[in-house]
Amino acid sequence: MSTPPFGRCAAAMITPFSADGGLDLSGAQRLATHLVDRAGCDALVLSGTTGESPTTTDVEKTALVRAVVDAVGDRATVVAGVGTADTRHTVALAEAAEKAGAHGLLVVTPYYSRPTQEAIVTHLRTVADATGLPVMLYDIPVRTGEGTALTADSLRRLAEHPRVVAVKECSGDLLKSGLVMGDTELAYYSGSEELNLPLLALGAVGCVSTVANVAGRQVRGVLDAFAAGDTALAASRHRALLPLVEAMMHGVPGTVSVKALFQAAGLPGGPVRPPLLPADEALTERLTTALRAALTEPTPV
Repeated sequence: MSTPPFGRCAAAMITPFSADGGLDLSGAQRLATHLVDRAGCDALVLSGTTGESPTTTDVEKTALVRAVVDAVGDRATVVAGVGTADTRHTVALAEAAEKAGAHGLLVVTPYYSRPTQEAIVTHLRTVADATGLPVMLYDIPVRTGEGTALTADSLRRLAEHPRVVAVKECSGDLLKSGLVMGDTELAYYSGSEELNLPLLALGAVGCVSTVANVAGRQVRGVLDAFAAGDTALAASRHRALLPLVEAMMHGVPGTVSVKALFQAAGLPGGPVRPPLLPADEALTERLTTALRAALTEPTPV
């Protein structure tokens, strides 16, 4: 696909909260503007896993979309996470996101009730039918439960829908991803930081990155080097980011890591919402050290 439908470097944006735990819309606008205008991100994914979607209300999700779209305008693609375990609820969130100005939808496979593949496909098609917005499927079975990973056959069937245009790949199944990329026009985005470069090599168009919240230029640098045909530089940049990826994404949720780094730097982010717990001093120090090392690598041109 020559033109990625949701940009190339999409930040899985945190949802900033105020000190008392309320939604910080002005903080979200400042962060969104920074990620687009200074950090090299050409897309923002809101209310995903990193955005604490399980603990934000429908009203908050819609207000967040409206605020971020107002802040970045047409300088970036704004994708709204709307997935839930309830088809009717997901449709309602999708309709609200469209009215709020979202440019696309991120829809996770339904969780907990353990639907069959046929039920999952029906759910996702129903959501895609509900609005005129393009849809990115979110395949992340580690969070949605055993048996919810989209099969290659299900992905091929969903690719026939005119508004299902992309996949955020977090299943870790490179064989499946390669087969589906070869058989469909679905645009693949890596959603697992350590697999960004391997998926690009298979034909992915970009990534949806939690690490981009704090090191957007470095994440973008991998994509740019690969697109320019300099695979050695892309590999070098990818490897340079891996210690930060390990520090941020293994052991605690990425949301906790980003908000700890933002708090240490005095940036908008605020607390995490329960049941998440904030990072302790030792973790914050490890994260800060890893980020400092990643940012001291040669800045991508």
